[in-house]
Amino acid sequence: MEPYYAGWLSLVPPVLAIALALVSKEVVSSLLVGIMAGTFIYSMGMGLNPIAGTVGTAFDLMVNSADLYIILFVCMLGGLVFVISMAGGSKAYGKWASTKIKSKQLSLLATAVLGIVIFIDDYFNCLTVGTVMKPLTDKYKVSRAKLAYIIDCTAAPVCIIAPISSWAAAVGSNLEATGYYQNGFEVFISTIPLNLYALLSIAMIFIIILTGLDYGPMVDAEAMAARGYLGSVKSENEMLAESSDRGTVVDMLLPIVFLIFFSIAAMLHTGGFFVPGGKSYMNFGNAFGSCETSKSLVWGGFGALAVALVMFVPRKLMTFREFMNGVTKGFKTMIPACCILFLAWTIGSVCRDILQTPEFVSDCLAKASFPIFLLPAIVFVIAAFLSFSTGTAWGTFSILIPIIAPVAYALAQQLLTVSLSATLAGSVFGDNCSPISDTTILSSAGTECNHIEHVTTQLPYALTVAGCCFVGYIVAGLSGSNVVLTLSVSFACLVIAIKFLHSYYGRKTAGRSGQRG
Repeated sequence: MEPYYAGWLSLVPPVLAIALALVSKEVVSSLLVGIMAGTFIYSMGMGLNPIAGTVGTAFDLMVNSADLYIILFVCMLGGLVFVISMAGGSKAYGKWASTKIKSKQLSLLATAVLGIVIFIDDYFNCLTVGTVMKPLTDKYKVSRAKLAYIIDCTAAPVCIIAPISSWAAAVGSNLEATGYYQNGFEVFISTIPLNLYALLSIAMIFIIILTGLDYGPMVDAEAMAARGYLGSVKSENEMLAESSDRGTVVDMLLPIVFLIFFSIAAMLHTGGFFVPGGKSYMNFGNAFGSCETSKSLVWGGFGALAVALVMFVPRKLMTFREFMNGVTKGFKTMIPACCILFLAWTIGSVCRDILQTPEFVSDCLAKASFPIFLLPAIVFVIAAFLSFSTGTAWGTFSILIPIIAPVAYALAQQLLTVSLSATLAGSVFGDNCSPISDTTILSSAGTECNHIEHVTTQLPYALTVAGCCFVGYIVAGLSGSNVVLTLSVSFACLVIAIKFLHSYYGRKTAGRSGQRG
């Protein structure tokens, strides 16, 4: 499909879809409107029939942009969660975990730590951590919005600073492709200390957990959770009503352990770790960089389901027929998430592949005139806007790194590394809070949280961190990338912002919900 340079019109589809979603609280129709607006613009620009061209292009993009492996993995995980609950594993795990973790705060800390530990891949993180922690956080009346926020902010923000992850490999390969670097991995490592969004997001999670300084819509979500409404998209105890009373903690944990084991083994396999003589042979970093992540996750999900079958049916926790019916019902629970994923990928393809939104944004950067010290801050804003609009961090830094590297090298070599850090940070920020981002969607799915509620409750926190990052990157530009000064100012700014926002918006919101802030 031949691309069409639409200029500023390329911004219409994502802006329209996001605005409609936030206003109407209904994401599927909003995404459809955005997609059709984009394909209409494309049809008019390319001289196609306004009706047939618009509809035909939209459905062609839906088919071509979908990652069916991810859809399969999401459905398999839904099936796995359902049969584990039927076997009584979730119920038993919740009872056991409550004897070890005896407060709401500790349950949140455990969620954050687990999210950081599972740093291999963001998709894997979003779905697995939610599955493991829901029974425990539900017991202590943690809102699904708070759970989704913690999981979302320990997914991409952790992966982008983890040396062994699919993200590290992707960034490294993009850096090497610019021709300015021979070892992209080393350059990636050098960007970590000034990847402010990742570092500040993780810091903010622990500040919020330890201090309880919530503000904005999250206060209402937590107040409602305290009264028994967790914000789940499913009816209360829908799955537990079918649970066996003979399940054990092992029935919950062992399938998840095998899911992790099989997924990592499959990543190593598809990355060539076990192929003698290959580039990735017995090399973890290269293997994760070359792996087919989505295919590997499907293999892991299938393996975990097979383990669950062997564990549950012979012990007569359920019959084979009940097991298969449970898998089918689990698949059905993931249909809304899969639908949103399909549409999010499509609108991203509309912007990226046929309307050339990234090229338009890049042209704006090239034509702009600004003081050199503002380069990192401006790069952060551009990356954030592009990632938020297209819903993809990988697509954003893949496009911007080849542009930012030569620009920074030519204008201010001392700001080259921090400009690359700002590119990655902005890409993750946009991806972290965009309603059409796949990780945002999967965080909602993994926690069974209403998608728009997750977006609206997380957005004030993400914007707070982004504002502090902007200040930090100005300091970095003025100080010539002084790491200690930049981090000190950024963290101080974050603490002050959280205290102020809680003092003003937290108590104000809590007052409306009848709770103290």
